[in-house]
Amino acid sequence: MADAVSFRPATVLVVDDDADIRDLIVGQLRQENYRLLAAANLADLRQTLRDEAVDLIVLDLNLPDGDGLSLCRELRAEGSDVQIIMVTARGTAIDRVLGLELGADDYLTKPFEPRELLVRIRNLLRRARSGPAARTGAMRYAHIGPWRVDLVQRRLVAPDDRLVMLSSAEFRLLSRFIDEPNVVLDRETLLPERRATAAFDRSIDLQISRLRHKLSSLPGGEDLILTVRGEGYVLACSVDHS
Repeated sequence: MADAVSFRPATVLVVDDDADIRDLIVGQLRQENYRLLAAANLADLRQTLRDEAVDLIVLDLNLPDGDGLSLCRELRAEGSDVQIIMVTARGTAIDRVLGLELGADDYLTKPFEPRELLVRIRNLLRRARSGPAARTGAMRYAHIGPWRVDLVQRRLVAPDDRLVMLSSAEFRLLSRFIDEPNVVLDRETLLPERRATAAFDRSIDLQISRLRHKLSSLPGGEDLILTVRGEGYVLACSVDHS
């Protein structure tokens, strides 16, 4: 991002049909000097996204005019890279994986500690402003094994230009591996926004399994991400940018 964008206050949109919860979250975020917006339903959210440049959405899944999961899928299909934290009463591992696969960047189960939400928002915004594409400047691709990783459109590109799309969760994981190739990364490093519970969060295993499956569709891609028992995972190759 340009310097002018880097120093402007981040715009956070809080979406919840419960006015008390919405006001509570907005009140907690005021201390962070964010530019705050609020919406009670998907229609208001859509209108806000048309009118405003939003950096992050705190999104309740159950809204009166639709499901937040469907909205995430639609936003990613449209190419939106807005950060999304899902907030919901659904707390199973399957629900978390589904939300992350459909485009959420993080997942928080009600009831939650407001300070935890603040930390996760900070982490996501910091990551968005210092991600691989930002750090590599004009460099669009990261080369790992037989693949090119498109850091702008978040997808894998084969040597014959065949495209393999990555979910937000898969791209987030792969980006962290690309940042530190040949370094063993533990769960807390791979999931910094959920550092307190990452050691017990089995959803990361499923996300890595799906990422490995996509990488292994080309010869030489099957051994790119290795498991180091008792320590974590490693991207076992060099990374070049172009």
